[in-house]
Amino acid sequence: MRAILALALLSAACLCGETTVKDKPGDYPVRATAGATSIGAEYLVHSIPAHSQTFFARDYLVVEVAVFPARNQPVELDSNTFTLRLNGKKEILSRDTPGAVAASLKYPDWEPHPHTEVQAGPVILGRPPAVGRFPDDPTQSRPAPPKSPTPNEQAGIDRDEPQTPDEAVAQYALPGGRIEKPVSGYIYFHFRGKTKSIKSVELLYEDKSGSVTLKLL
Repeated sequence: MRAILALALLSAACLCGETTVKDKPGDYPVRATAGATSIGAEYLVHSIPAHSQTFFARDYLVVEVAVFPARNQPVELDSNTFTLRLNGKKEILSRDTPGAVAASLKYPDWEPHPHTEVQAGPVILGRPPAVGRFPDDPTQSRPAPPKSPTPNEQAGIDRDEPQTPDEAVAQYALPGGRIEKPVSGYIYFHFRGKTKSIKSVELLYEDKSGSVTLKLL
């Protein structure tokens, strides 16, 4: 069921967005070359910047990556092209799908987290809200009442429609497949530990032309 929901979220979001690729690899905090391909990267911890908004993915480490193929030398990007190594361990983290990340942000109860509940009569405080995963889902919490419009909204000023976290996750994900020109986007690695325990972060890149390690932290 979770896999189906994650796939549905991925399909529903726009996948053609990607982030705006910078002019050259040197414009990124970390850069390296593997064969004829150049890579730029930035470690964002749990942050997912989306234009004027920034979302927080508590169960994922986020890396922005840019891939610069050489002229007439396209690159094939797949789920195994990038992996992550923490604290120099032999075990590496594989990237997760945008659909799975989107589901974890859209549904607060997607993964269990420690929390404290206090019951006062029929009211339970501290319980994460249950978000319906299909029409008329009986577990869905009652929606919050609508907020009063702000003065700017009342004045009729046009405002951009805010993106939801799950839409941003998919829209700005690193595209895959055959890459013939520079592209950039976010890649996500599932991580449930504490960030203060992370002493080093290495992004591993590998394709047919070569491999390289980018030291992000």
